[in-house]
Amino acid sequence: MKILVTGGAGFIGGNFVHYMLKKHPEYDILCVDKLTYAGNMETLAPVMDNTHFKFVKADIADRDAIFKIFEEEKPDIVVNFAAESHVDRSIEDPGIFLKTNILGTQVMMDACREYGITRYHQVSTDEVYGDLPLDRPDLFFTEETPIHTSSPYSASKASADLLVLAYHRTFGLPVTISRCSNNYGPYHFPEKLIPLMIANALNDKPLPVYGKGENIRDWLYVEDHCKAIDLIIHKGKIGEIYNIGGHNEMANIDIVRLICKELGKPESLITYVADRKGHDMRYAIDPTKIHNELGWLPETMFKDGIKKTIQWYLDNRQWWENIINGEYQDYYKKMYEGR
Repeated sequence: MKILVTGGAGFIGGNFVHYMLKKHPEYDILCVDKLTYAGNMETLAPVMDNTHFKFVKADIADRDAIFKIFEEEKPDIVVNFAAESHVDRSIEDPGIFLKTNILGTQVMMDACREYGITRYHQVSTDEVYGDLPLDRPDLFFTEETPIHTSSPYSASKASADLLVLAYHRTFGLPVTISRCSNNYGPYHFPEKLIPLMIANALNDKPLPVYGKGENIRDWLYVEDHCKAIDLIIHKGKIGEIYNIGGHNEMANIDIVRLICKELGKPESLITYVADRKGHDMRYAIDPTKIHNELGWLPETMFKDGIKKTIQWYLDNRQWWENIINGEYQDYYKKMYEGR
């Protein structure tokens, strides 16, 4: 079995590569990543010498490069993590999000049609559903919740989802889609909330919080997400969407205060900044379908996962310090170019 993982040098994709090589040591894992600012070869350093792992630098929107990879490697399953994913960046420059997240998805599926695969899996997000009101804790996103996007990022992901379903109906491509809540854990790029707060707190820098910090997210430990995708690509029903949620709803400000407490830092570091344009208030996923059909449930409670995450950042300071000072971008050239 050969699995092609796009975006495998990123946060969730990188964790998935590590998880699959450990869970299925007999599988071959082929990682394709463009190595944009969020792609980090240091994340893959522990597996680069694994004979069942191979890395190829390529852009999923580059049709010639992707078709060449399929021609040479002949993957059985494709899991597409590759995406521009930061909402703030999508507000500043929507175009790159449309190119990677929509056209890149099209290129990947065209290659799947041309060369044949047993499963194409699209990794999506709960942000395609828009948001939920803070005063209705009884409401949750289900797979039937209408798409109602708020940002260029979520619109590009929703567009990709619709394209995936269209390729299934029109061309019979064997697809599945998963929509997850906010992930956290090791190798999380430090522009996102949790790693940013950990890094800034450790350096006694201000902790910037949007608005009043009341926005609520459903947090999913990244390894639990990897386990869910593993189940879906092996046992999930073709043509179906599966919501993957953590049952761990937390307000942003409470997470920041918890990080301060765990690190012994004063809450006076917290600074409130102007809110993001179109900022969604609450995300919450109902994972009943994946539980009933595939037996998946999140295993990591937030109180445990956040401690493991903080400890990882304490134990791996060089990884995130290299990102902050920009040295990680030279890592690929230094260590692997021409390899």
